[in-house]
Amino acid sequence: MGNHILVIFWGVCLVAQLVLVIAFNVLNEHRIAVLEYAGYAVWIVSMIFGWLPILIFKKKGGVARGKSYVHTTTLVTTGLYGIIRHPQYTAGILLSLALLLVSQHVIIILLGVVVMPLLYIDIMKADRSAIGKFGDEYRRYMKKVPRTNFILGIIRYFRKP
Repeated sequence: MGNHILVIFWGVCLVAQLVLVIAFNVLNEHRIAVLEYAGYAVWIVSMIFGWLPILIFKKKGGVARGKSYVHTTTLVTTGLYGIIRHPQYTAGILLSLALLLVSQHVIIILLGVVVMPLLYIDIMKADRSAIGKFGDEYRRYMKKVPRTNFILGIIRYFRKP
């Protein structure tokens, strides 16, 4: 249970952000439009990073039939995973950022200030776990592919010899 407290905490805060955006979005008439539209764009990227790994892991992750996509047996390092190591965690960070940009409400911003660093801490824990599961192969992968910086990851991906 101790390992899951962090996930539960940032998860509750992220859900609270989402619920409050729905509640406050109508009430906040003083939003800066360009930030709001940027937030919707970030939200779309978040959805791609959040859902695509499910398909990728089921296809390339060596997941046994009937098992959840999180039960990978093969290290996936191509496609989206050739750009960033943790697209779903990155999706969470981007979703939190999108919600605060869309709403521009102080409570949602404060929740985002809590969610984003906690997610990043969880990402570092996921790296340690993957090293335990995949060993040196994952260490080599870590040197090639950024943790969450998908812009750097895209540049590296297309500069490959």
